[in-house]
Amino acid sequence: MGHEWRTKYIVLALVAAHVYLGWVSQHLSWPAYLFATYFFGATMTQALFLGIHEISHNLAFKTPKYNRWLAIFANLPIVFPYAAVFRPYHLDHHKFQGIDGIDTDIPCRHECSFVRGTASKIAWACCQILAYALRPCIVAPFEFNRTVALNYAVQLSYDAFVLWAWGWQPLAFHFLCILVAGGLHPCAGHFISEHYVFPHLSGTQETYSYYGPLNWLTWNVGYHNEHHDFPFVPWSRLPALRRIAHEHYDNLAQCDSWIGVIYGYIVRPEVGPFARVKRTNEYMGKLE
Repeated sequence: MGHEWRTKYIVLALVAAHVYLGWVSQHLSWPAYLFATYFFGATMTQALFLGIHEISHNLAFKTPKYNRWLAIFANLPIVFPYAAVFRPYHLDHHKFQGIDGIDTDIPCRHECSFVRGTASKIAWACCQILAYALRPCIVAPFEFNRTVALNYAVQLSYDAFVLWAWGWQPLAFHFLCILVAGGLHPCAGHFISEHYVFPHLSGTQETYSYYGPLNWLTWNVGYHNEHHDFPFVPWSRLPALRRIAHEHYDNLAQCDSWIGVIYGYIVRPEVGPFARVKRTNEYMGKLE
C-alpha cells in the first residue's frame, strides 16, 4: 500500500500531450481529426478519468492536499470541473457499494425504465458518460466546499485562456473526446465490466476483473476485485497483489474483453441498467 511516485509524471505527460493535441486539432483535415479524436484524444481522456480515480485514493502523493491539487491539474483537458466532486462520490461507492441512494454508481429508476431495448441500450452506451456525470448530482447533490471552488476557478480560468488564445476549436475537440471516451470506445468497457451482473458468467457476482492489454492504457483499473479489496494499493502494484493472493481471485468470473462486454450489454436481454446488485438502506443500518 502507499503512493506511487510515477503517477504525477504520467499525469503531467498526459495533460501536456492532450493540450498540445487540442491545439493541433485546429489544423487537421476531417479524416485526421476523427482519427486523432478516437484513437488518441479519447484514449488520453479515459486515461485522465482513471488518473483522477487513482488520485482520489491519495495514491500519487503522501500528502492529501497535493493529491487534490494534482487531480485539479489532471482535470484541465476535460473542460468541465469535476475532479473535486468525483472524490467523495467515489469513496462512498467504495464504502457503501450497492446501497441505493448513496452509491451513485447504481443506475436510478428512470434509467432502468428508459434503457430497455437494443436501440435505447445503444443510445445509452454512446452517451453513458453523461449518465455517470449527471446521476450523482441528481441522486445526492454535492457539497460546495473550498476544494470544489478551487477546482471551478482553475478549470474555468484555463478554459477562458484557451478560448482567448486559440479560440473555441480546442475546447470543442476536448469535449468530443469526452463523449467518445465515455461512449463506444474500447476503454469505456470498464464502466460496464466493473459491476454489472452478467448472469451467464456468474449469477450475482457484483465485481469483475479484466486482465487484458487495455490495462496498460487505464492504470490497471481492470484489476477491479483487487482494487475494491485493497483500495490503497496503487495501480502499479495491483498485478503483484493478484500474483501474491491469486487463490482468492482465480476462481472468480472474469471479463475477457471490454469490447465484448459493451456488445453483450447491448444485445443480451437479461443485461441492462437493472443488472446490478443493489442493497437497501436497511442493509446499511445493519452494517452500522
